[in-house]
Amino acid sequence: MAITRFEPYRDLLALQNRMNSIFQDFSRNNSGDNDLVTAAGFVPPVDIYEDENKLVLKIEIPGMRQEDLDVRMENNTLTVKGERNLQREEKEENFHRVERRYGTFYRAFTLPNTIDPESIKADYEAGVLRLELHKRPESKPKQIKVSVGSAKQLNQNQPQPVAAETAKTA
Repeated sequence: MAITRFEPYRDLLALQNRMNSIFQDFSRNNSGDNDLVTAAGFVPPVDIYEDENKLVLKIEIPGMRQEDLDVRMENNTLTVKGERNLQREEKEENFHRVERRYGTFYRAFTLPNTIDPESIKADYEAGVLRLELHKRPESKPKQIKVSVGSAKQLNQNQPQPVAAETAKTA
């Protein structure tokens, strides 16, 4: 008997792909035209990482033009919207399979208050939208230097409490 590894998301992914194809078939059959691809939305993958100075988002959206992207920051929410259309040529092409996603997408990210909204930089290269969000200077961690031996000197220079002297005389 072969041992198979349990992967719960594999079945969910297969179910999602089947449901997507059912709805695409349904919309194709009811639209009256025989388009191979409907304008179904997609969700581009995002990598997010952070260091002490900034938060960086990398959104994978190949085949997009700059004018098809909309990046906005409002009330600590960063939104990225866009649309990727199937480019049709004059000649008829016989597609055997279309796996790339076309249509609109929308991603929203709630950002912490430590982000400076005036310092957001966006760069699009090689199909990856890179958003760099710098942190406010007051939110950056500050290193506090600890001196050795200075605590004794501080205690010797401070005056003794008056209440302690009155307790000794009484």
